[in-house]
Amino acid sequence: MSIYVNGKEIKSFNFSGGECHIKIISSDITDNTNILAKLHSSDAVMQLFMVVDAVRRVKPDTKIKLTIPYFPYARQDRVCNEGESFSAKVMANLINQLNCKSVTVYDPHSQVIVDALNNVNIVSLSDIVCSSIIANKIIKNGITIVSPDKGAYGKIKLVSQSLKAEVISASKVRDTKTGNITDTSIIGNVLEKDCIILDDICDGGRTFIELSKVLSSNGAGKIYLYVTHGIFSKGLEVLKNHFNHIYCYHSMLPSEQIDSTFLTIFNVEKHIKED
Repeated sequence: MSIYVNGKEIKSFNFSGGECHIKIISSDITDNTNILAKLHSSDAVMQLFMVVDAVRRVKPDTKIKLTIPYFPYARQDRVCNEGESFSAKVMANLINQLNCKSVTVYDPHSQVIVDALNNVNIVSLSDIVCSSIIANKIIKNGITIVSPDKGAYGKIKLVSQSLKAEVISASKVRDTKTGNITDTSIIGNVLEKDCIILDDICDGGRTFIELSKVLSSNGAGKIYLYVTHGIFSKGLEVLKNHFNHIYCYHSMLPSEQIDSTFLTIFNVEKHIKED
């Protein structure tokens, strides 16, 4: 299950027809209800709607604070080709219908999500990185921060300013119909410099692999990667030849696929409880 109410995991099961069933403990519902939703599948999205309905049937006036670390469909934040849906907006509209007191999202993919959500609270890339072990590593070792594309540069610039670290920008050209990257380049000097790429999401890792090749060909030293949301759909092995170490705020990998000698994962639940 991917939903937690006031810190307790909600149990669920699916019927033969695919419908999910959830049940909450009525005594857990108070005047203020915190819901953590790890929306890593369509089932999890449906479970969230059912949990909110169950909570309000127990206590209609409860004030719900919803936390969604990874906001689903956030990468589909525009319509690139005729016949496509505006998926990020569709998802935001669904969340808005829950009428939560607040909706906290960790390092959302774009400003589109921020603008589309009601009562939104953003935990930014800068908030996360500058309070993490990565900050000390960047400062102590003089690591150069790399923005993987123009879209990410603004929020990565905030990190570099807070840490007083050098930042360089990369650019990529992607075919919107196939999703393939056709060109990658960097603007700046990385000769003999250790570098860390910062971004919000790593899916299969193609973008970062191509960028690491360009950094290496331009004489970079050690190359690290930080992503807030580690999907790692192709696993970690495809990344090991290109990076010295990877950091992420949370990962969607099953525990048996996590190599802790190569991947360091921050604890999202710990940060939520401290908030």
